[in-house]
Amino acid sequence: QTLASHTAPTLAAEPVGAAKPILAWVGFCQGYPAECAVNAAEPARIAMTPAIWNTIQTINRRVNKSIVAITDMDHLGVPDRWDLAEDGSGDCEDFQLLKRSLLARAGLPRRAMRMTVVIDEKGEGHAVLTLITDRGDLVLDNKTSQILPWHRTGYTFIKRESQDAVAWVSLGGVTSPVTTANR
Repeated sequence: QTLASHTAPTLAAEPVGAAKPILAWVGFCQGYPAECAVNAAEPARIAMTPAIWNTIQTINRRVNKSIVAITDMDHLGVPDRWDLAEDGSGDCEDFQLLKRSLLARAGLPRRAMRMTVVIDEKGEGHAVLTLITDRGDLVLDNKTSQILPWHRTGYTFIKRESQDAVAWVSLGGVTSPVTTANR
């Protein structure tokens, strides 16, 4: 996968109003306020360069390979808890939170990296990380190391973190026009 494959800007998953935050996200933000802070002085979009693309791909692959996927119930005995997968295990949102933390440390604007809730190919809730870029919205997912434009994931996009406040915005249940095969 190359940066050149993302040369033309793609459509963005546009917010259509406010949405209720996820309770586990609220708890995560209380424990890790810097991870949830929104700095309006940061760029709202990532300006993609070959170096930034390489950083994104490297961190996405490294996290996907190094974290053991396990549900919060099996791992922690609770239905839903958002964390940074610091013990090497976690579920979908933990993968994405760790990716965002590492990408922010590498210099990418946190404001342009938003946690996103989708309905996956199995009809189940799933969390991905949306990167808002000058090439369109790209999705980092623990189910694949391939980075896709949001509209090629096959997911239904429900809501994501706001770029302007510590809050969530609705994406209106926008359905991707292409479906992916079940794994």
